[in-house]
Amino acid sequence: MIRCIDFVLSLVGLACALPFFVILFIIGLFDTGSPVFRQERVGRNKKPFILIKFRTMSVDTASVATHLASSASITPFGNFLRKTKLDELPQLWNVLKGEMSLVGPRPGLFNQQELTEAREAKNVYAVRPGITGEAQVNDIDMSTPVLLAKTDAKMISELNLKNYFKFILQTVTGKGSGDRIKGS
Repeated sequence: MIRCIDFVLSLVGLACALPFFVILFIIGLFDTGSPVFRQERVGRNKKPFILIKFRTMSVDTASVATHLASSASITPFGNFLRKTKLDELPQLWNVLKGEMSLVGPRPGLFNQQELTEAREAKNVYAVRPGITGEAQVNDIDMSTPVLLAKTDAKMISELNLKNYFKFILQTVTGKGSGDRIKGS
């Protein structure tokens, strides 16, 4: 049932957000010259997929977990996108395609070995990764991989429609601060 809700909400979200996408894309062109960010991430059953976001860091930033990136890499417009969480909007396409869910564990990178091992031990890869979830609204990020995996597993075991919509509402209303940045 959640997959069906994901599909409908992402389709409606993409249709409604289209004017914002165009505006953010154009501003992003002036900010970095390359407003869309694509990165291979770990998906359900550890299958790779390409996550799509609006770019918040300079184009030459190394492909590392956010908490390992320098705060100097974030552009002024990127800072705005991160604070408002608008950088995540393009992931509705990932949800529509079935690579992600609106609610689930945030997808990590393949080079985050400690996180991958902690999540494997908790069977977190049995579900689709998500745009938001319990860890995100409680400021738990990939800089604490064991705690993150434990929180993800708890969320998965307790996920129902009430919690699904609760995490979405908490995210939309600004709860959680996103991934930490080195030097922040």
